[in-house]
Amino acid sequence: MTRSNRWNATAIPDQTGRTVIVTGANAGIGFATTAALAERGARVVMACRDTAKAEAARASLPTASRERTLVRGLDLADLDSVAGFVRAVTSDPELDRIDVLVNNAGLMNIPHSLTAQGHEMQFGVNALGHHALTLGLEPVVTDRVVWLASLAHLWGRIDTDDLSMERSGYGPMRAYGNSKLACLMLAYQWQRHLERAGSPVRSVAAHPGYTATELIRQSGRPLLDKFFQLGNSIPGAGLTPDQGALPVLYAATVTDIAGGAFVGPDRVGGLRGHPEITWSTRRSHDPAVAAQLWRRCSEMVAFG
Repeated sequence: MTRSNRWNATAIPDQTGRTVIVTGANAGIGFATTAALAERGARVVMACRDTAKAEAARASLPTASRERTLVRGLDLADLDSVAGFVRAVTSDPELDRIDVLVNNAGLMNIPHSLTAQGHEMQFGVNALGHHALTLGLEPVVTDRVVWLASLAHLWGRIDTDDLSMERSGYGPMRAYGNSKLACLMLAYQWQRHLERAGSPVRSVAAHPGYTATELIRQSGRPLLDKFFQLGNSIPGAGLTPDQGALPVLYAATVTDIAGGAFVGPDRVGGLRGHPEITWSTRRSHDPAVAAQLWRRCSEMVAFG
């Protein structure tokens, strides 16, 4: 593992002239990522399901940053919405190039539900929707794609014949772990795909450690949600969104980061600290399963 010398937001290179798409940019790590990039001069497209909430978040930014951001609607739980977003971006003369795509949006620990196309929701939003988005924007992304993974990949399993957990049975946190392992394996497989295509674009991944956001309290199980609420309420127990965004910002902006890198906090087993290049499980590096996952996801989406 490579130390990053306690890298923080003050080390973000000047982003003037660069355009970044951040999914789920209206709250939590997505908003912190948006704010930091816009402050450093990037034009940021806030790609969000709820555009009213996104506009309200955008309005809270300092004037200079607000003028560098724009809101566009994107519902990752509906592949038709993803296709529409891709068409809108690629036909917008203001967005003639996309330097960085940050696949940040996600769901965690939710009751069982299905996407518009009938896929298990956590897999559908966290992994499949972002795969569709990356496929659609591949021709216009010039620098890198950043995938949001999680330490939850440690307990994830990928069965490419049961991605919606119809046979194995649904469990909220198990589904989350599976979806985040899928994100990480797709990040690695996208790097292999890009290298084979001779593309200079890099695919990298990041995880935020334990960050105290509302994402974790959505299971619909009162006792479990109360437990996570208690954890979030303990001062210093979880990282703030600004702190949790640091690995994402490192992955999105450090100029010499290698394709296929995985970035996470450097202390307490990856739960907190400053960004560094980190490790992931042997399972996440299985090229055969990753290739099969990439193919299955590509078959599921509207373009691929």
